[in-house]
Amino acid sequence: MARAPTTLLVRLYRFATWLATPFIGLLLWRRLKRGKEERGRMRERYGRASAARPKGPLIWLHGASVGEMLAVLPLIDRLRGRGFKVLLTSGTVTSARLAATRLPPDVVHQFVPLDSPLFVRRFLKHWRPDLVLLVESELWPNLILEVNARRIPLVLVNARMSPKSFASWQRVGSSAGALLGRVDLCLAQAPDDGARLKQLGAPRVVVTGNLKFDSPPPPVDIIAFDRLRYATAGRTALVAASTHPGEEEIVIEAHRQLAERVPGLITVIAPRHPERGPEVARLANEAGCPAVLRSDGYLPDRGTAIYIADTIGELGLFYRLGRVALLGGSLARKGGQNPIEPIKLDLAILHGPHTTNFDDLYRALDAGEGAAMVSDAPSLAAASFTLLTDGAARQHMVEAAQATIESFGGALDRSLAAIDPYLVQIRLERR
Repeated sequence: MARAPTTLLVRLYRFATWLATPFIGLLLWRRLKRGKEERGRMRERYGRASAARPKGPLIWLHGASVGEMLAVLPLIDRLRGRGFKVLLTSGTVTSARLAATRLPPDVVHQFVPLDSPLFVRRFLKHWRPDLVLLVESELWPNLILEVNARRIPLVLVNARMSPKSFASWQRVGSSAGALLGRVDLCLAQAPDDGARLKQLGAPRVVVTGNLKFDSPPPPVDIIAFDRLRYATAGRTALVAASTHPGEEEIVIEAHRQLAERVPGLITVIAPRHPERGPEVARLANEAGCPAVLRSDGYLPDRGTAIYIADTIGELGLFYRLGRVALLGGSLARKGGQNPIEPIKLDLAILHGPHTTNFDDLYRALDAGEGAAMVSDAPSLAAASFTLLTDGAARQHMVEAAQATIESFGGALDRSLAAIDPYLVQIRLERR
């Protein structure tokens, strides 16, 4: 177990979080009012478990949000297949609701405790994990230090370090090293991520690839899909997935331009934050595009131009309905969203210029004609028109995209091989 020395900044952080502990309730109450906490599960944020610890060796995986959770689902299945119990934590209400529908019944989900030494210690005392796997870029100082103090192996899986995050950590370089120096192993998504993690002080880095390439397509409720397909029979669907403020206006205007040339067009907008559904519906209606909310229980009728998919865990449903998908977060400066799922479901992919979250992938897709970049409503309308009306062009893009993501695969096997020595050691210690 690595034991890098702490720094003054890390010690000040720990001291500040100790001082803030009595006031955490105020923070959680504000988050609850904003819909960012679940009232019945707030005790988990204090490190108080709402479930019993499973018997036997336990592996704790933590991923902040929906994307991280989906990425590790195949890894969870492999670990369960080897006889390990799994505890999965996350930090968002959306991810918790998704966990309720996507996790096997023997996998325990909890909200991760807030990064207070008291809460993390309480959490660890109850769960006593044998191995901790942190997903992507979750570097919480107290969590890392408390795990390290108990000599529990700690591995970063699917680890990434964006240029922006790297620049931020460089400003506190010695403190970054004090944390990463306590991580046993970093499994990086790409060579650039690995190089940045090494430069910040990670002692052992292996590039294993991105687990998201090995994730299966999202599931679908067949009954719900049949109802939606029946309601939209004979219509052509464009999907705008995981959109952010400022992007919906572009999509709505593109729909207005397309509707004149594509009879029966319906555009599905799935906002990244579902609670924004009413706001998006208002924008569409004000633009003269009749919209309804799925969260209100409506199916689109012939008069519906924009269908607002403001629900959780149903993107697989809408991807299966559409022919073309615009991936949000890329027209706004949000770094873009993951295009792997719609590609696996045979959609042609459009995206904006801001794709820093998945730069390598989008560069490869664009270079191989597996995706196309748009920048505004006219370019979105033009590209969508070609792909919606030219089946051969759409099929060419889909096949090129699928070949690209297949070339990126294999991360699951490589990651599992890298953590296998820890699994073997756990077995030996449990004898």
